[in-house]
Amino acid sequence: MFDDTKVLKALKTGNAVYAETFAEETRYTLIQLESEKIEKLEKGLDKGVGLRVIRPWQTFFASTNSHEESHLIELAKELVRSAREGRGEVKEGSLQLARYPFAIETPPRDVGTERKLRLVRSVEAAARKMEKRIKQVKVLYRDTDQNIRIAASDGTQVEENRTQLVMTLLVVGEEDGELQTAYEAIGGFCGFEFFTDERIDAFVKTTVQRLSGLLGAMEAPMGTKTVVLASEAGGTMIHEAIGHGLEADLAMEGLSCYKGMLGQTMAAPLIDIVDDKTLPFKRGTYAYDDEGTASERTILVEKGVLKNYLFDRFHAMKYGMRSTGNGRRESFRYKPIPRMSNTMILSGPHDPAKIIASVDDGLLVKKMGGGQVDTVRGDFVFEIQEGYLIEKGQIGPMVRNATMMGNGPKVLREIDMVGTDLGFGIGTCGKDGQGVPVADAQPTLRMPEIVVGGRGE
Repeated sequence: MFDDTKVLKALKTGNAVYAETFAEETRYTLIQLESEKIEKLEKGLDKGVGLRVIRPWQTFFASTNSHEESHLIELAKELVRSAREGRGEVKEGSLQLARYPFAIETPPRDVGTERKLRLVRSVEAAARKMEKRIKQVKVLYRDTDQNIRIAASDGTQVEENRTQLVMTLLVVGEEDGELQTAYEAIGGFCGFEFFTDERIDAFVKTTVQRLSGLLGAMEAPMGTKTVVLASEAGGTMIHEAIGHGLEADLAMEGLSCYKGMLGQTMAAPLIDIVDDKTLPFKRGTYAYDDEGTASERTILVEKGVLKNYLFDRFHAMKYGMRSTGNGRRESFRYKPIPRMSNTMILSGPHDPAKIIASVDDGLLVKKMGGGQVDTVRGDFVFEIQEGYLIEKGQIGPMVRNATMMGNGPKVLREIDMVGTDLGFGIGTCGKDGQGVPVADAQPTLRMPEIVVGGRGE
């Protein structure tokens, strides 16, 4: 292990306003089962160090797999030469260890590979048993045990251990020559105790029942409709169509439709949006971000008014703001950038059943698919993986091959009912070539006018 202070002093000999070391050791297991065969089984250790120097307003970054102090000091000197010569100060700090208000009972590192393989195989077997029209099953299991240590020239010194689990299930079925696909993911910042029999049963049943419905579903009709986005859909739309536009690198630099809107009304008065890194067991949770800033619950939108953006240190310093603890990176190989954590629209006053009952002719969305978003204009297109017609206040037949198109700012302003419930989804968010674990959530929402695409009449 290297001396953080010595490396920081080598980094801060340049005319930098900030210097940082990010040391990481991550142990992981990856299992991929496809078509009843284990296609991939990986166990490994990935470790290294990222060095960063900031001077107004440029970032100089380098990474290495070595933890050798002499090598890191030489790398720091090379980085400084790139950032020009000068003088700098390194403040002393005391090491802060991450603490959580929840406990990991069974760390995945303490669970044998055979037990993990049995779990993966049991998921596949259960799916095939439940639906005979299944042609393909793909199960992915991954656990990571990440230890990070961050030291910075402002005196920051933190150490944190993060445990992540995720399992995904993809099933493909065929009916009358047509293929349909259903997908689901579960996991979080948790131990192996997360995988209870009840949770696994529900996971498989939800995925397979969605596939069964799609195999017999009618084609979605086209047109402008009232759309009810159920809480169980998770917060995919809020994450993609709104959340990215509130990340400071986009919002402060003209790449977001929400640029310059702090203090202004951007949504209906019923809408409150937060990014909360402190939630127990959620996939986007951490005690410190990847720059050593303590996590917090950041209020982004309150009663429709934009209150804040998601800041990392670089953009906070550049624009005279405060970091919200959203500086995140995939690993030591990448510099941190503003990213979401657990992002959600908060619950509102309306009974979800009454929201559905209020719609005469519309679409109920229970699961979103992939999509595209233009953060500058706010326009979006999303696939709908699970949707049902709403006919005279009642849930009607399932539809397939549906899409929904709209504009994020417009949709936010027009939402007129917000449910008392709250449903979470998980994912790995990609941005600038980096993937980080996230969660998103929302209550049941009513959107009066959304363009629905489909192949039906």
